[in-house]
Amino acid sequence: MIIVKKPDELAAMRIAAKKTATILHKVAAKVAPGVTTKELDEYAAELARAQEGRCAFYGYHGFSGHICSSVNEEVVHGVPGKRTIKNGDVVSIDFGLVFGGFVGDTAITVAAGEIDPEWRRLLDVTKECLAASIGKAVEGNRLSDISNACQVVAEAAGFSVVRDFVGHGIGREMHEDPQIPNYGPPGRGPVLKAGMTFAIEPMINLGVHGTETLGDGWTVVTKDRQPSAHFEHTIAVGKERAEILTVPDLGP
Repeated sequence: MIIVKKPDELAAMRIAAKKTATILHKVAAKVAPGVTTKELDEYAAELARAQEGRCAFYGYHGFSGHICSSVNEEVVHGVPGKRTIKNGDVVSIDFGLVFGGFVGDTAITVAAGEIDPEWRRLLDVTKECLAASIGKAVEGNRLSDISNACQVVAEAAGFSVVRDFVGHGIGREMHEDPQIPNYGPPGRGPVLKAGMTFAIEPMINLGVHGTETLGDGWTVVTKDRQPSAHFEHTIAVGKERAEILTVPDLGP
């Protein structure tokens, strides 16, 4: 069942999501050659404590990180550790925060130094996929309209859409109904209603769409070891347009 949030619940989600986005923005700004993924993880934990929030991923089914840090061919669920970021890497950071009884979830892929122009185009197109999908999160549309919008943009650019992992509903729990694939035909699935809240998260590959999970049981990589990009927002379905909840507070 897809939960439609009441106005007071949406207000609480806005606060949690803004805090989530602000922390992610600050962590992403630390990405640079020579920095380890563990250092990014520790910084996220420090910022979450300062906000009096709880990192949603830490301990989730035994996950050991406060963030997911996925580098180059790593698609999602990368475990922070000793890996040192190098010039030319692309680093995906996924972060969730629990605050006030609600969860915010957001992700970004950033470049470390100078990256290959085709890798840069991959990042840009993945952001376009996210924007296109969010544009369909409007009352009266169907769920698969969100999915189809992502696939159309990605494949028109010559990239492939990850099929093994999907977006999801979000609210008091990190993963609520429904699952939201990033591919498929339009016009299918439940009719969207204002107040539904989703984590929309395109995962787009430079090469083939296939993935596999490494021996740590978490880190997902592309089968051809070509790079992947991942962007995510927590949003609320609106009557005329979606509301992006994971907007960082950048201060004065």
